[in-house]
Amino acid sequence: MSTLGHLVQGFGVAFEPFNLGIAALGAFIGTIVGLLPGLGPINGVAILMPLAFALKFPPETSLILLAAVYMGCEYGGRISSILINVPGDAGAIMTAIDGYPMARNGQAGVALSISAWSSFVGALIATIGLVFAAPLLAQWALAFGPAEYFALMIFAFACLTGLLADSPAKAVLAALCGLSLSTVGIDANSGVYRFTFDDVHLADGIQFIVVVIGVFSVSEILLMVEQHSGKGVAAVEGIGRMMFNLKEMAQTAWPTLRSSVVGFGVGVLPGAGATIASAITYTMEKRLAEEADPQGARFGQGDIRGVAAPEAANNASANGSFVPMLTLGVPGSGTTAVMVGALSLYNITPGPALFQTQPRLVWGLIASLFIANVLLLVMNIPLVRVFTKMLKAPNWALVPGIIAVSVVGVYAVHATTFDLLLMAGFGLVGYLLRRIGVPMAPLILGFVLGDMMEQNLRRALSISNGELGVLVSSPVAIGLWSAAILVVTVPMVRRRLRRSRKAGSSL
Repeated sequence: MSTLGHLVQGFGVAFEPFNLGIAALGAFIGTIVGLLPGLGPINGVAILMPLAFALKFPPETSLILLAAVYMGCEYGGRISSILINVPGDAGAIMTAIDGYPMARNGQAGVALSISAWSSFVGALIATIGLVFAAPLLAQWALAFGPAEYFALMIFAFACLTGLLADSPAKAVLAALCGLSLSTVGIDANSGVYRFTFDDVHLADGIQFIVVVIGVFSVSEILLMVEQHSGKGVAAVEGIGRMMFNLKEMAQTAWPTLRSSVVGFGVGVLPGAGATIASAITYTMEKRLAEEADPQGARFGQGDIRGVAAPEAANNASANGSFVPMLTLGVPGSGTTAVMVGALSLYNITPGPALFQTQPRLVWGLIASLFIANVLLLVMNIPLVRVFTKMLKAPNWALVPGIIAVSVVGVYAVHATTFDLLLMAGFGLVGYLLRRIGVPMAPLILGFVLGDMMEQNLRRALSISNGELGVLVSSPVAIGLWSAAILVVTVPMVRRRLRRSRKAGSSL
């Protein structure tokens, strides 16, 4: 009852006219920032943080603004993934696998509307979990040390084999390419330059936006040019319905609920983030669908469940990342790390005592998450019609627009032409890989998770003085390793059993 009383107090803070207006403004800005490829929630929050402080907003108002921007970015990232196959941020990578084929099949409106609904459900479930389970889950998160995080990364990569059921070797190849790219730059521990080829531009490593724009946007443009070469360039045929129907809502109900719970659990783990959550849930739902109906599952070709699951997961994960931030003072994601910095501007230190010392701030923030989530749903559903108009543009107009957005996004990072050349190079490589059937999602996931995987492995080995046994020294780590082995081996065993049954029946 005390929790509900505090929550009512928080809604009193969040419903103050100024705070309500700030939440609506932040949600709108976040959607636009998320729509633009490469910016993402970290940049959106980082840009607005000094502005909120300069305008002398109270700490709870500043946090409400930044949280609304964060939520809006998670909603907005799906838009470019679905419409032009360019993820707005790393958490939206999995959405593009089925979202873009749906758009090309004349179901852009359905994909956008169901993704908005799934995002709403995922964020709502996670916020409820934040209210009632934060202290308990924070203690659970403390059980994860470097060895457990490394095992979690291995489990995430094991799940990647499910992204390409017919040829998991290609998914593994793509993931290894991504891991290799993540090693470029200065070694954080020794300060040694790795794979920079004595080029100063590579000293800071390869930027995420350069890779994602290259392998998704530029390669997509090359494929579009190839497909329409000599045939004239045609517009997308038909946009279809603007809203999902009850049948589609029922079809995605369980995937959305399952992915929301898993996404929240992953989000509670500091540093795990929406990328891992969306990858795990997409693979999980794909396998469940194939087991239930091998002929009916069309994951990778425009299955609506492949849009709903990762969107529910990445929004649930984003909300879950507030748990360790508020209860332990440990940022749950890169974006909440920036928000911890915002609190430091007000001389507020997040941690276990925050709920007692700053109840107005904490519960006002939690209540604002509910409000921002509703505002985003109300805002995004009507805008589906506006967003889908992008696909009505003929390709001769759409392609230059995609190129312009890509070039501006990449150039804005370091303002160097080297990044543009690197983007073009990645685009050509991505085009060649896609031509031979290698999926791009595992490559990007490998690139995003590679640095985290390496750092946790090094920390674990440093703690144990190089003893590899530390990697399987806890029940959590053993459980994750076992799950990774099962994820890889069970599908292989099932395929062999299926083949042997078919061979036996044909005799």
